Amino acid sequence: MRVRTKLAVAVVAAAVVATGALTGCGHKPAQHPAPAAPIRLGALVPLTGTNAISGQAMVDAEQLAVREANAAGGVLGRRVELVVEDDACDPGTAVVAAKKIIDQDIAVSVGGYCSSATVPTLKSFHDAGIPMVIPLSNSTELLEPKYNSIFLICGTVTAEGQFAVTAMNRLGSHHLAVVHDGTSFPVSLAQATVDAAHASGTVQVAGEFELSQGAPSYLRLADQVRASGADVVYYTGYYAEANQLVRDLRASGFTGQIMVGDGAVDGPLLTGLNAEQTEGVSGTTFMVPEFMPSLADWSARFTKAVGHAPGPATPESYDAVKLALDAIRRAGSLDHEAIRRAIAGTTKIDLLSGDPRFNPDGTRVNPTFLLLAVRGNKFVYVSSNETP
Repeated sequence: MRVRTKLAVAVVAAAVVATGALTGCGHKPAQHPAPAAPIRLGALVPLTGTNAISGQAMVDAEQLAVREANAAGGVLGRRVELVVEDDACDPGTAVVAAKKIIDQDIAVSVGGYCSSATVPTLKSFHDAGIPMVIPLSNSTELLEPKYNSIFLICGTVTAEGQFAVTAMNRLGSHHLAVVHDGTSFPVSLAQATVDAAHASGTVQVAGEFELSQGAPSYLRLADQVRASGADVVYYTGYYAEANQLVRDLRASGFTGQIMVGDGAVDGPLLTGLNAEQTEGVSGTTFMVPEFMPSLADWSARFTKAVGHAPGPATPESYDAVKLALDAIRRAGSLDHEAIRRAIAGTTKIDLLSGDPRFNPDGTRVNPTFLLLAVRGNKFVYVSSNETP
């Protein structure tokens, strides 16, 4: 027993020496490689303030696209993460939030709701070399810097203004009062609509008016609109002010059509309004899944994942992530310039919003617009720009 014990000890000692010798020669125990860093997409959206409902809807849609990508194995062998910051639809807040997102090494920016908050962030993202796929912001101010790294999922205000004037003609309205709130997107949509009215030869501009965001009453402005002789009002701002404006226009005795732009076509517009107030109220908007049978399967997936049906702002936000990830796959790396070129050259990806191609200025080749009207305190589909 003693001899065997000594022999065993000798064998163990030899093994230890051999292991040490191998280590000393540069051989190290096998190590598992560290997982690759995730691919990060950055989303600046309003999570506080009057537009928080739309901002959360955008996040829900983008997170769905991220989860689906990860369930399919990720992109380039990496998981995908969505980095979200609140811009509150406020220019100053947005600039600070943009820096936070940029510092987190994002590959693409996929945020943008209020143009007034998105425009001042353009230079920050451009200077960092980060491409921007913008879901909802659509002011022509986004195009003024002429950056080749900006891509708009939705149609610009120029296209929406033309669509609005066409809708006014169909409704039999010919004297237009345009109302905006003095901020980037509403002002540019108002001007685009005025230009489209002048070009139409059938819709005359009775007046252009500006209201103050958050004011408790717009009765004085409503009286001015009524005195202008307008038979249609087109409000180009957001739903919080639109709700009060509708109340005050009807209280002033205005009986004509009231149209709102895409920033106001959402459930909160109708809060507390009765059937008499909403008679003749309609809106131009982007994609609304409820009225688009082609999105039924996607809507079911969204509802199962999120717990409620998708509303406005969701299809374009989902598409922004899908487009960004597809471009990263085709670029084969996280090089910002390679990704930018891939986005610009997109031709064959199945997006909810249709044709994925972009014009040289970053606008969509064929954006979709819907005209909705209020019936029984809810929106119903009337037509689209694809309607013959």
